[in-house]
Amino acid sequence: MFRPVTALVETAKHDDRHVRLWTQMRTLAGEAYIDYVADVLRGSAAQRIEFPDYDLRLYDDLREMREDIMARDADHGLSRVLAGFAWPWVSKKDKHRPDIEIDGLQLFWNRTDKDWINSRTALQEVGCIHTSQGYDLNYAGVIIGHELRWNVAADRPEFVRSNYHDRNGRANNTTLGQTYTDDDLLEYVINIYRVLLTRGIRGTYVYVCDPALRERLRIYFPPPPHRA
Repeated sequence: MFRPVTALVETAKHDDRHVRLWTQMRTLAGEAYIDYVADVLRGSAAQRIEFPDYDLRLYDDLREMREDIMARDADHGLSRVLAGFAWPWVSKKDKHRPDIEIDGLQLFWNRTDKDWINSRTALQEVGCIHTSQGYDLNYAGVIIGHELRWNVAADRPEFVRSNYHDRNGRANNTTLGQTYTDDDLLEYVINIYRVLLTRGIRGTYVYVCDPALRERLRIYFPPPPHRA
């Protein structure tokens, strides 16, 4: 028989089994990391913060980042590459045509949208916000696409509408008379990346497509260890 939530809470309190959850600690970096990554992307981070118990890295080479994610998966399991919606999902209609190409590296979006994280081919693919939101990974490799760039002259981030390919995410709501400016969508995309950058419990590896934004993030995110 269904019992209201209030009744369950009262029963738990009576049995001394009631614990209030004030925050959700998704990562070993702690709660401060969640706000930190959003502040960094907004350009409002006051200073660099170190997270000694967390493996945070900014890469210049996407191949190297992907190789390291595969190595973490071999060591710890549940390590995946994720990305913002900066590329159309062309393989949905043509399964042999890659969706993402960066520096000669060709990658496919997730081939399934149902429990992609645990699917057989997930390690070879790239997950989007819709297939990774709500999941916890051990390590996440996040590609920040060309829909987000750093305007050096204005010293602020910018949203590039032409490089954003989630049609539902950028569409105006004509029924309600709602239109979304580039600044509205900038905050929306930053929030997407905040989610992607906080999927990894043990660590997050980052590759940024826009060179100016990559240089900006270099102030706040450490590089990977030097390879011998």
